[in-house]
Amino acid sequence: MSTSQPTSNIAPIPAEFAEIAPYDDSQYREKLRSLVSEPGFEHAVRYVLPEVDYPAFTQELLEVTNQDEFQHRVMGPFLEMLVKTTTAGLSCDGLENYRPDHSYTLITNHRDIVLDASFLNLCFIRNSLPLTQVAIGNNLLIYEWIADLVKINRSFIVKRDVRMTEALRAAAQLSAYIHWVIGERHESVWIAQREGRAKDSNDLTQESLVKMLGLAPGKNIKENLLGAHLLPVSISYEYDPNDYLKAREFLLRRRDPHFKKSQRDDLFSMETGLLKYKGRVHMRLGRCIDPELAAFPSDNRLEVVRHTCKLIDRAIHCGYELFPGNYIAYDAVTGGTRFADRYTADDRRVFADYINAQLDKVEADDITAEEREYMRGMMLTMYANPVKNQLAAAQTC
Repeated sequence: MSTSQPTSNIAPIPAEFAEIAPYDDSQYREKLRSLVSEPGFEHAVRYVLPEVDYPAFTQELLEVTNQDEFQHRVMGPFLEMLVKTTTAGLSCDGLENYRPDHSYTLITNHRDIVLDASFLNLCFIRNSLPLTQVAIGNNLLIYEWIADLVKINRSFIVKRDVRMTEALRAAAQLSAYIHWVIGERHESVWIAQREGRAKDSNDLTQESLVKMLGLAPGKNIKENLLGAHLLPVSISYEYDPNDYLKAREFLLRRRDPHFKKSQRDDLFSMETGLLKYKGRVHMRLGRCIDPELAAFPSDNRLEVVRHTCKLIDRAIHCGYELFPGNYIAYDAVTGGTRFADRYTADDRRVFADYINAQLDKVEADDITAEEREYMRGMMLTMYANPVKNQLAAAQTC
């Protein structure tokens, strides 16, 4: 089932990328041995897989020799288990746009910290297509063993919260690495369209991300973006397990504009997204935007960036898979019945019960009736915004 090139033909990682790049196959066995001896890793495995025979599990891990084997022998079955136990099915279309003989920057909306890229790669495993490297922010690498785990798992590091004097250098390094992976390693990469998840599901591409991808010496920004081969992907979850945590964050920021999440909050979001119910999940791959970007008549840097963002946003918005809850939320937020033919009375009851059950999970001091209704409104907005964005994009889809 492997789709990777033979190890001997893979370009070695240049030294200037070593701190952010995934571990190469020569480091694999050493890093795995270190990882399985970490108490924190064992605790996480036993939490996620309560019936696991940990010694047998670690023995199987230690038999893995490279990244591709880890993906297919370890991550593939693990993700299939998550699909079976936490979703009503994972589906994907548009795979004809992902050519195995090309390399792309797959750029997606961002719903789940861990599973967005993982489920996309599972779709590729199922269809014997090349897997991607995955961008992950260093703010999530709370423990050293987590950094080792993600770098074993084909992830490269995006430096967050660096000082202003280091930000440009970090962006240039990240851009150069992505272009090197695509151009020299002939592998695709995954990156979210923005730093962090859109709390209200209003998915818009950050200009700073496009500017980063356009960095490279000797070429203009359009040529550099064309070299990244941007391929938008729409990710749709019927239910977001973190919706109530996002509503809680909206409430706490409303109470205190300076509220900041803790590392524990990030860990709990990761855990919730992994293990709680998501309903149906759908991935839709759009077309690479190279032809439309190449035809754009301007080479002005800001105009190119904004046009690129519009192309990505349009593709993602057009590609949403919408569920009854999205239409119910849209009608509730707008106070109309525009999409009443897209859901039944039973759908409305199920969705209302779901929202109430999620609101009951919110932990905060002395929540008033007014604050609960505020959070309900924010949750409905989360589910309504994909409909709103698809309607706005419909004429250009």
